Amino acid sequence: MASDLAAELDFALSVADAADAYTLPHFQAHSFNVSLKENQTEVTEIDRGCETLVMDLIRSARPHHAWYGEEHGAGGSSLSEYTWVVDPIDGTSNFVRGVPVWATMIGLVHKDLGPVMGVVSAPALGMRWWGFVDGGAYFNGAPIHVSSVASLSEASLSITANSLWEKIGKTTHIDELTRSASRVRGYGDFWQHMLVAQGAVDVAVDAVGLEPYDIAPLLPIVQAAGGMLTNRKGEVDWRANTAISSNGLFHSHVIEILTRKS
Repeated sequence: MASDLAAELDFALSVADAADAYTLPHFQAHSFNVSLKENQTEVTEIDRGCETLVMDLIRSARPHHAWYGEEHGAGGSSLSEYTWVVDPIDGTSNFVRGVPVWATMIGLVHKDLGPVMGVVSAPALGMRWWGFVDGGAYFNGAPIHVSSVASLSEASLSITANSLWEKIGKTTHIDELTRSASRVRGYGDFWQHMLVAQGAVDVAVDAVGLEPYDIAPLLPIVQAAGGMLTNRKGEVDWRANTAISSNGLFHSHVIEILTRKS
């Protein structure tokens, strides 16, 4: 499979190049309109245009594959071996406000194995990560690996403690987690998980309310870098609504805190 995925990675990187060439000039010129989707999250015509661009390239080059995106939904054969999962702009709120922390995320999901390859391209930061099963993980072309920090008490933690954590009764658990770590920051969205993959952060706890396209591209990169990415219950599930990534050495401790009975 590794050789097949290497070819798919080359294709995905070329798609990311096209996406960057489309999104970055609009971000720099601030040339877009903003509206709200039904779920009250922000969207721009650049989100939709980027996804159309990406999916058109996929449909043209991989007509036998299926696809699923944030803005335009699913298509292709349900019997396909592979599905491309795309978030055209992860971090739209940052994009809208001129904060450079946003990325196009492209994942490849195998029907039996789950996410097997991912590309995360953040052109306003000049950063790109990628990785695939048995192929390693990379940041701007250099191999990366998770950290060797062995305990939560020594760890650098990134956390997105949105209101939905409180809604599911986990405020005290989040508070305990932040008190238990050595250093706490909130890098947010894709970036915190990619920082885990490259060993700059040791554990990242995302917001509640994620979608498959928020997770599928990240999972194989973190795994290929030697780390773990699970939901808040400790299960590897790219369709979950939460994502916890770490170097794996104290992942069970983080999950134990988040699942502890109040």
